[in-house]
Amino acid sequence: MDIFGFSLNSRRLIVGVGSALMDILAHESDDFVKQTGGAKGGMTLVNKEFIDRTLALASGQPLIVPGGSACNTVVGVGKLGGKARFVGKCGNGTMGQLFESDLRKQNVEPVLLRSDAPTGRVLSIITPDAQRSMFTYLGASAQASPQEISGEYFDNAAIVHVEGYLLFNPDLILATLKAAKASGAIVSLDLASFTVVEASRSILKSLIADFVDIIIANQDEARAYTGYADERTAIEALAETADVAVLKVGARGSFIAHEGDILAIRPVGDGRAIDTTGAGDLWASGFLFGLVNGYALEKCGALASACGYEVCQVIGANIPEAGWQRIKKLIE
Repeated sequence: MDIFGFSLNSRRLIVGVGSALMDILAHESDDFVKQTGGAKGGMTLVNKEFIDRTLALASGQPLIVPGGSACNTVVGVGKLGGKARFVGKCGNGTMGQLFESDLRKQNVEPVLLRSDAPTGRVLSIITPDAQRSMFTYLGASAQASPQEISGEYFDNAAIVHVEGYLLFNPDLILATLKAAKASGAIVSLDLASFTVVEASRSILKSLIADFVDIIIANQDEARAYTGYADERTAIEALAETADVAVLKVGARGSFIAHEGDILAIRPVGDGRAIDTTGAGDLWASGFLFGLVNGYALEKCGALASACGYEVCQVIGANIPEAGWQRIKKLIE
């Protein structure tokens, strides 16, 4: 069932809008996370000095790779063979140049606003249970302004996928959502983190009601948004807000709701994970790629689960080529 009619038109492009960030991945203990003062599993906004100080106390050498939620998603779309574009703001320095060159290598069209400020970065502390706690310095990405959002960024877009972290800049996300809808695209919103939802209550529900067609959340985000811990009640509440609602339940799979029906999507693999960084982002890659190609929701969910599983078997959000080959067998 092609619920948005993509098979009837020529649009296949997925545009991701979000923060252009470099991911810094470090394996540490639960006690280390406690010492930082951050919420385990959450996202805390910090300054560059906080990240530098925390890294100085880390026990090992961190891994540094391009990232950001919406960026991870469209990179996954590009690796699946889809048409992908990323819109964000980064610095003019070495990290910004690395960010752009990596996007091109991953089959993603970069539309990058530039700044003299440093490129943003996220310190992800990965604990032994594979949970990641994020500390984000937005850097140049925080300087993106509503006036810089051009409707032409969304030309020919089938879906515009917006990361929830943009909620920290209400004027920017509003300008983005308006421009995306004006382009005729379907709008997808990933709620990003329960801490984001809690901090954005005053504007979130009205933005979703006015602009969002697809809402994607994990259990913590859904509970923060709907107030319900029960999975069935939470997905039903999410489904009241958008045409398609997704509730991800980790190693147990996910639920997809549309027009009163709720599909239970089985997980891939044995549920074990090395690192959950990017799991939700890559889940969205498979799901949105399936939608723009007119797949049934069950197949979209299966493809999403495969992407989410494969990224959990590596450190960081970059699935190796062998993993992509396994995923593509589902498409064939």
